[in-house]
Amino acid sequence: MADTQHKRQSTAGKVPVATPNIGPSGMVSLETALTAAIGAKLRLQTLAPTSYTLEGTLFTVSPALNLLTLTCPGAIATEFTYHFLPLSAVQTFTLLSLPSPSVLTPPLGALDHSALQSRLESTIARLKAEEARKGKGVTRDAQEIFDRIARTMPTRWDDKDIVVNENVVIQAPYRPEDCRAESGASKESLNRVKKVLGEERKKLVEKAGGARPAVPLSGLRKGG
Repeated sequence: MADTQHKRQSTAGKVPVATPNIGPSGMVSLETALTAAIGAKLRLQTLAPTSYTLEGTLFTVSPALNLLTLTCPGAIATEFTYHFLPLSAVQTFTLLSLPSPSVLTPPLGALDHSALQSRLESTIARLKAEEARKGKGVTRDAQEIFDRIARTMPTRWDDKDIVVNENVVIQAPYRPEDCRAESGASKESLNRVKKVLGEERKKLVEKAGGARPAVPLSGLRKGG
């Protein structure tokens, strides 16, 4: 009771409370003072060099984790912003008001389980699609050829074969002459894939500075 009366001594009704510095006999530690103030409205001042002031309700204190959580009002009455601060970053705090039942348990926003499930399914689908675009047991240059063709045409792996537009198959070592038209593929579709493949292989040669890549690039004629 005497301690409570001591904390309330302030002409402005605002009570300075313990700082991280251990003072004269009777001063409590920062962790103890903050723990006793859970649910109260505070003004916190952090240490330099990034010194700033936060004002809100002390939600929780964890000496074991060296953390405190301060809730600050959002744009509307039912919104809160949660600030997580290391206890060691607090220079001083001022008690602005004592805790009340309404601020001890601020309302938490409801979780949209449908949206969370949708995000989960979308992420799984994306990761599966990314995995499907990676060839198994192929060279780095073969993968790069696949990636380059996939920028402009629907492309997938079938074991170590590259399938383009679902009607043209490119077999190792992935040269234009290694393109094979499936049933239903037009001559124009086959020729387009051959042309794109030849151009991308030439770019690989230029990128490698003339060095021999892992995918044999023999059979290319100058000028395409």
